[in-house]
Amino acid sequence: MIVVTAAGGRTGAAVVRALSARGEEVRAVVSRRTPRPELTDLGAEVVVGELTQPLPWAGLLDGASAFHLLWPQFHPEEAEGSAALFAEARRAGVERVVYHSVLRPQTRVLPHHAAKDRAEESLESAGVPWRVLQPGASMQDLDAELTEVARTGVLRSLWGLRTAQSLVDVDDVAEAAAVLLTEDGLDGGTFEAVGPEPLTAPRIAELVGERLGREVVADDVIPAGEQPRAYAARCRRALLDHARAHGFVGSPRVLTALLGRPPRTLAEHLAALPLPAAG
Repeated sequence: MIVVTAAGGRTGAAVVRALSARGEEVRAVVSRRTPRPELTDLGAEVVVGELTQPLPWAGLLDGASAFHLLWPQFHPEEAEGSAALFAEARRAGVERVVYHSVLRPQTRVLPHHAAKDRAEESLESAGVPWRVLQPGASMQDLDAELTEVARTGVLRSLWGLRTAQSLVDVDDVAEAAAVLLTEDGLDGGTFEAVGPEPLTAPRIAELVGERLGREVVADDVIPAGEQPRAYAARCRRALLDHARAHGFVGSPRVLTALLGRPPRTLAEHLAALPLPAAG
């Protein structure tokens, strides 16, 4: 049985789907006790667990052969909480831990990257076999904007027009996680998971326009106002500023090797969406 955290979110649910497709028994950990048909319909056992309270985790990890630790995005307690949960996994006798990190966590100017980097450091002394998955930004982050893009013909970019990102499909990341959770010979490995091409905002606008059948242009929207103080907002702003200056590009070869095929392109992702009609 495999335990998956943050299973109520987009990425965690995708990992549950990928494991279920392999016939694996999954315990899906969610933060609130609400109906989860997207998980129970897959046959997953849905349980409530708080990542920052390690005491109950002996029970949540009981009988688990593998543990996929994914935190909600921009969580202020990830570094310390991860170390505590790795220790719980050791005490529970979990045979394999997969930590869901981020592309280039050593970029410590970004607070949430620094937290993931510290969590990765704690794996060395955790006393459990481990693997680390380091995904880039997801293509699905664009999906919510497509209705407005179809209406206006404008793609708003908060990270500028010059630098590129290797956007990756969440389902490909989830499939890679399933490989790391179930296959042998990968212990102690760190695996980047990024899409097949570097994408600037103008290139994304071009691809969206092709799917919509209309011209779409990218507009550079520079974040205004003072630096926010709240942790999540500060992380998000720092990430946008860094992407504007440097981008986030990685090599797709590692993900290709894990999947046994090239990762999906943005054009393929867009083609699978029920996009709204162009305005």
